[in-house]
Amino acid sequence: MSETTDAQERSASDRDPGQGDRAGRRGGGRRLGRRALLTGGVAAGLAGVGYAAWDDLERLWWRLPGVDRPREEGAVDYPGARWDAASPANWRRADRPYDYTVDRVVIHVVQGSFSDALAAFRNPGHRAAAHYVVRRDGAIAQTVRELDVAFHAGNRAYNERSVGIEHEGFVDRPSSFTDRMYRASARLTARICERYGFPADREHLVNHSEVPGTDHTDPGPHWDWDRYLRLVRAAMDGRETTGNRA
Repeated sequence: MSETTDAQERSASDRDPGQGDRAGRRGGGRRLGRRALLTGGVAAGLAGVGYAAWDDLERLWWRLPGVDRPREEGAVDYPGARWDAASPANWRRADRPYDYTVDRVVIHVVQGSFSDALAAFRNPGHRAAAHYVVRRDGAIAQTVRELDVAFHAGNRAYNERSVGIEHEGFVDRPSSFTDRMYRASARLTARICERYGFPADREHLVNHSEVPGTDHTDPGPHWDWDRYLRLVRAAMDGRETTGNRA
């Protein structure tokens, strides 16, 4: 199950936005030029105060009046998903990939049902959510927009650079991972890789257990990475075949 163990992440909007992985930013100087046009006098007033203040302005631009990115209620980033909003306490507003580069997908397992995950993510006390949840039959719910930072990895830098995908089931039950689930998740991951321009390999698609600092074990030993990578790459190449296994 997604969670953050970093208390700073939970209150990140009230803290120094430069504390994350600065390598995850895309073209700070270039981006800031556009932001400066948007923020006008505020940017001009910061012109002489150094890189840190400019970096903060880049991360926090959307808080300034008149520059919030328009958002459509209930919109999804993946056409096959339905919207089921996570509590705002479980994610942080952002403008990815412009303020943070997205170059990872983190694979999670719920340790419970699809509905368990959605209920947890709606709960503000849970303090965590993934962007997507995939059900055994291949149905997909999106709970956080991809441009926003979901608290799913337990590591602030990874939260900022990744999309988190939960999968219904249990790490110690191989039957949790159905063919429909693998294929639906692989199609979703393929679109994410294409959208942000990173390869479908084990450097960029990772277990939750591989995130630095986490004590989680998901997706566990029964998650078939060879199979999953084949499916993701086939979906990217447009050569996916229809499976008939449960």
